[in-house]
Amino acid sequence: MSFEHLDKTRLINLEYSLFKEVLRTNRAGSYSSSSIVGCNTRKYHGLLVTPLKKFEHQRHVLLSSLDVSVIQHDKEFNLGIRKFAGNHYEPKGHKYIRDFDPIPQLIYRVGGVVLKQEIVLVEKESQVLLRYTLQEAHSPTVLRLKPYLAFRNVHALTYQNLEANTKYDNQPNGIRIKLYDDLPYLHMQTNKESDFIGVPDWNCGIEYIKEQKRGYDFVEDLYIPGYFEVPIEKGESIVFAAGTLPAKPNGLKARFTREAKKRIPRNSLQNNLLNAAQQFIIQDGNTLLLMAGYHWYGPRLRDTLVALPGLTVYQDQKEVFIKILNSAVKQIEKEYLKENQVELGFIHSLDAPLWLFWTLSKCFEYCGNNNIWENYGTVLKKILRFYKDNHSDQMCLTPEGLIYARQKDVPLTWMNAMVEDEPVTPRYGMPVEVNALWYNAICYAVYLAREAKDDLFVKEWLPMIDRIGGAFVKAFWMEKEGYLADVVDKDQPDVAIRPNQIITVALDFSPLTIEQKNAVVEVVKKELLTPLGLRSLSPQDVKYRGVVEGSIAQQGLALHQGTAYPWLIAFFADAYLELHKQSGVNFIKRLLEGFEKEMSENCLGSISECYNGNPPHSGKGAVSMAWNVAGVLRVIKLIESYE
Repeated sequence: MSFEHLDKTRLINLEYSLFKEVLRTNRAGSYSSSSIVGCNTRKYHGLLVTPLKKFEHQRHVLLSSLDVSVIQHDKEFNLGIRKFAGNHYEPKGHKYIRDFDPIPQLIYRVGGVVLKQEIVLVEKESQVLLRYTLQEAHSPTVLRLKPYLAFRNVHALTYQNLEANTKYDNQPNGIRIKLYDDLPYLHMQTNKESDFIGVPDWNCGIEYIKEQKRGYDFVEDLYIPGYFEVPIEKGESIVFAAGTLPAKPNGLKARFTREAKKRIPRNSLQNNLLNAAQQFIIQDGNTLLLMAGYHWYGPRLRDTLVALPGLTVYQDQKEVFIKILNSAVKQIEKEYLKENQVELGFIHSLDAPLWLFWTLSKCFEYCGNNNIWENYGTVLKKILRFYKDNHSDQMCLTPEGLIYARQKDVPLTWMNAMVEDEPVTPRYGMPVEVNALWYNAICYAVYLAREAKDDLFVKEWLPMIDRIGGAFVKAFWMEKEGYLADVVDKDQPDVAIRPNQIITVALDFSPLTIEQKNAVVEVVKKELLTPLGLRSLSPQDVKYRGVVEGSIAQQGLALHQGTAYPWLIAFFADAYLELHKQSGVNFIKRLLEGFEKEMSENCLGSISECYNGNPPHSGKGAVSMAWNVAGVLRVIKLIESYE
């Protein structure tokens, strides 16, 4: 079982449980997230967080939390929990928790009462459903449901104010309320007839400890319009719905059951990751997009192309793959391939279009050998031409045919951390993985063109392969050190040991010899490999920072100076198994053990953005990242292919 490392006996220990999170998403772009005991520890947490078209699909926290109280013999037991100043928690509902399941599901015991709480998001609507089942009770029981409203952007905080519209309208078995005119109504209803008692109040001074640790503002006020009261009998279930559209109360039970059945059982590392993989796929009208991560990332081109093979192909989702791929192609055409288009923003993703060639090669069976060039040949040609014909101050080809780029105060590659408006790792000049992708792109395009009998293209580009391959080795290979320079600027190699060089070995087409590939893999294995990914810098380097901590600036300085990134583990596995074949499988298998344990840490069932380079490799950044999940899924499937 993949959650065997979760110690349920420590659920009531807040030092343990507050730092473990759960995340649920749907195809409409909404999510629901909190700590495993229901105490929000981030401003990004909430029961219903949904994108709003009016604000360019930026997510907004509508329903922050819902306190449920059990009432028997006129005594109220509040099962909620939130933090206030002085490390004070009120109410202390966590002390009643007896069991937890990542469905997610919580079991509370209050005296002779046993209450089960379950949460699902409706797949294609901005609606969250909470089901409360009374499993044990020896006296008449009433549930009191008290909603806490935020109505704000996920990046902001809200405070008690006079502008909030506290009026509400009655709905079947509930109410609707809209605190501010430019935000939607929130409809809150129960499947069973309930009484809503309007008791307007602000709960002030709520603290989010994760934001405090990250160095951001962390205190806010939430509005309570009142509470619902509904009687419940032993064995009965009450469903509470909150969404931007009204619900049909008599259909809520059936809707909850339907949505719950769609889940993938989380009983293994692979199933956890397959479940997490679904969370990144979002439908925007007729367009499918891939979210880079939660809680604050939207779609990003590079992330999409790197993540696609792991997230879709290995789940037998050809239609989903094609739609997301075509969305990425349209983005490339819009942002890179217009006439005379060399803009500031493109340098932020210098390598992004080149990843398309890699994605297509990894998804070969999905695209079909006979129609890749037919379907995508035109855009592939345009991408190659974009790099070849570019002669701007920002980007150009060297006389030897390598990609050179420089722009003041703009990071060039995926190592894009900024501190005080300056890039931490600018990597100006010729980045190693960009030029490896460039070489791979030309080789793969020539291969496809040959298969398609496109002789003119082959004649033009074939001579560049040997030329660029030789130039690459001459520029990047450091014979004395036995590995590749990370970036070369004006013939000066950056000798820092970084993981970008492993991509050169992992690509289908590499200019390196077998001996050079072996040397790179061994250096990366020795200096950068951790149980949760590859370090972004060797610990032997004077710039190495093994822990992300301190002020916002200090955290930014550490992000690519030693922090470990899981998505790179797939490229290490590609390279290692290509060299060692079957004899290397057991070693790669052992690399999965760290991710198996990670399923019970940080965001349960998913993989964080990055991890401290130093043991115990604590999770940092976003709680769930698409290319990390995809990378580990690729490793699993890679192992299967060798077995």
